[in-house]
Formats: sequence, structure tokens, C-alpha cells
Amino acid sequence: MERLRHDDPPRLGPYLTLARLDADSTGGGAVPERRYLARTADGERTVLLCAPLPDAAAPAAWAVEAELASRLSVPRFLRPASQGSEAGLPWYAVPYTPVLPLPAALAAHGGPLPEDLVRRLGAALAAGLAAAHARGQAHAGVSPAAVLLGAAGPLLGCFGAVRSAAPGGPPGLDPGCLAPELRSGGRPEPLGDVFALGAVLAYAASGHTVPEQSELPPGLRRLLASCLARDPADRPSAPQVLHALSTTGPARTPAPAPAPAAAPAATVLDEQAPPPLPGRVVAALAAQSAELLASELPAAPPARPAPQKVH
Repeated sequence: MERLRHDDPPRLGPYLTLARLDADSTGGGAVPERRYLARTADGERTVLLCAPLPDAAAPAAWAVEAELASRLSVPRFLRPASQGSEAGLPWYAVPYTPVLPLPAALAAHGGPLPEDLVRRLGAALAAGLAAAHARGQAHAGVSPAAVLLGAAGPLLGCFGAVRSAAPGGPPGLDPGCLAPELRSGGRPEPLGDVFALGAVLAYAASGHTVPEQSELPPGLRRLLASCLARDPADRPSAPQVLHALSTTGPARTPAPAPAPAAAPAATVLDEQAPPPLPGRVVAALAAQSAELLASELPAAPPARPAPQKVH
């Protein structure tokens, strides 16, 4: 949680803003949208509230992307539950659960995440992207800040950040996540998402979206290099990335064979077995929840008077 700034809206729709989700300097590149922790005036509902950046997004296009995201039922995609507009500023909200943007998770952990966790997070995100790509949809907003980590596993927000960018303006993404074809003005396509996913996993494993090979765990170097290939034809598909992350990994002691009556072993796709988070990240999530619970509601801004009819 970060304090509100003087230019942050005190209210969007029925929600009073309490704090920013993102720090001004994330260490993980730009944040594609403004994200707040907010609550209704009666204190009954707490939400993650999102709105477009003032200079990086075209508000109407941003609202279109939010509407599309609300109609997509894709695993691991953040799905707006409600949306609206306040004084010309569109917004959408999702019910609050404690989450940390990936840059904040690395800051809480004190550095890059363990390789096994990077693989599990990557597999979960690749599964979501594969489902979207099978429906002909590119996410077009994958970046470190778009990945939200919580106890139930990762979520991918900032849907359509590239498509909703203001004409001639930046999309608000870390430049290392923009595939070469997007930098040259091409349309967002599934293989552009794969490039961005490779940059996100490189960031999770090294702290940089464009690291040196020596900064990456040896077991991830070949896969990430293929994801980050300049030519889209040389990149794997999201299902191929999922398969690679799910079937290979750092050396482990083989587990004993289960007894015949035992339940199947959990996999990276098992929604009942989200990736275990490091202790410091769990502590940061708990601290966020406690701080938000203790937050006092600001005084509600006066309601706008209803327009008067002129006879």
C-alpha cells in the first residue's frame, strides 16, 4: 500500500480511494494503469479499483478493453466485476484479496524468486495465455507490474494495455516486455504475449526484464531465449511454454511412488495447489491486509447535484 497523491481521485463511482497499490518506483518498469485499494462509503465492500493513466491510455479504448476483459472467463486473468465512469474517467473494480504486484513481491523477498517458484508462476500464466489464445485473444498487457501474486496464485491484470495506448503515446509497459514487432507498430498477437511472458519470467528470476544470460538460472536460459526471439516464428506457443515449464525443472530428489489408493499428485495446473510463496512475501501480503483493515474511510466528497431541467 502506498499513500494517495494529490492528483489521485478521492472517489470513483461508489468507491472511496484509500491507497495506491503500486509504489511510484516499482523497480520493474512502468505500471500500465492506476490501481487503488478502495471501499464503499458504508464500509461494506473493499475492492481493487483500476483506472487508465492520464497520459498513456486513451480512456474510451481503455474502457472497451475493460469491458472485453469482464466478458472473458480465462484462468488467471483478472476479471472486472463492475465498471463505470466518473467525470469522464472510466474505472473497473474487482473484489479485494491481498495481492502484490510482482515488483513488490521481489522487493519483499529481497531479490529474485527461486527457480522452482518462477517455473510454477510461469506455468500458471502460460496456461491462462494459452486459453485466451485458443479463443483468438491476445492479452497485450503482460509485464511484471501486470502480474499480481496472492495466496491463491498469480493473476494477470492490465488487459489490453497496448491496444488502449494513446495514439503516438507509450502503452505504460516496461519496454523490455514489448516484442520487436510491437515496437515497430505491429498489432498485438499471441506470440507477442509469449515474448512478454519470457520477459516477465526473466524479471522474476533475475530482477531485470532484459538480463544477461549469466543472471538467469541455467535451467531457464534456453526456454527464455526462445520466448524472447526477435522473430515471432522462432518463439514457442503458450502451450509449448506451459509444457516446457511443467515437465522440466531443477534437479529434485525423486518422490516415492504413491500407494495405489493415493490421490493424484498435485500439478502446476491444480487450482487447489497454488505455488507456495516465500515467507517474506506472505508476510507482506498479511501486512497489506492488516493495514487496509485498519484504514479509516476519508470523508466522502459531496455528491454532484442532479442537473436541473430548464423550461
